[in-house]
Amino acid sequence: MRFVSWNINSVRFRLNALKRVADELSPDFMCLQEIKSETRDFPADAISKIGFPHQIVRGMKGYNGVAILARTPIAGGDTRDWCGRHDCRHIAANIGSDVELHNFYVPAGGEQPDPNINDKFAHKLKFLKEAETWSRDITPNAKRILVGDLNIAPHENDVWSHKQLLNVVSHTPLEVAALSNWQTAHGWIDAIRTIIPETEKIYSWWSYRNRTWPGSDRGRRLDHIWVSPALAENVKNAGILRDARGWEKPSDHAPVWADVDL
Repeated sequence: MRFVSWNINSVRFRLNALKRVADELSPDFMCLQEIKSETRDFPADAISKIGFPHQIVRGMKGYNGVAILARTPIAGGDTRDWCGRHDCRHIAANIGSDVELHNFYVPAGGEQPDPNINDKFAHKLKFLKEAETWSRDITPNAKRILVGDLNIAPHENDVWSHKQLLNVVSHTPLEVAALSNWQTAHGWIDAIRTIIPETEKIYSWWSYRNRTWPGSDRGRRLDHIWVSPALAENVKNAGILRDARGWEKPSDHAPVWADVDL
């Protein structure tokens, strides 16, 4: 099965790009973040015509929002709110008799990497701590896939310059440690780095401010696909559709994908 995760940055604005991703990657499941659409306004019919008639959506007006799209029937799963907020940052589905799929949109964290002066950064750290606790508490042997815009680039080769970004939100030691704790709590395996070694620089996000892209390749790998230990040996391939960042009216994120035998 092929899983795609993409921060689409407005689903209604990028329906053509969504179809192109579907055509180029032929996924079985697509997980979207930042759909920026209320659930009632989600373009369900148009997406059905693209090839995904089965959809679970959590949307809100103007920002955030997540969705899981599938070619085959799925059922709602253990979807939660985090940090006491109903801000549509997580959605879950049961995609088989014994497989859970979780789609996350972690808070970006604002500009200043100090929770004492930046409420957005404090919110991000609290979210990560709650996700760590959740990962520790869920049953250990189940088949799970976790995807999303986790808004952290954990490794040195997940950013264009480790040294210059150490004090920039998304790559600070505090965030990297928090993400590592979340991952370790359940033994999550980084599917993309299972296929592409950490010695290779890879990115999934490039700022809109970088107007010389791809000439100036100042990216970060903020988008991730993890699998539970029960699926550790089942990751067969993975990658990033980097070219999507150069399409007309692009999202600032590129879709990430992984092939996982279920």
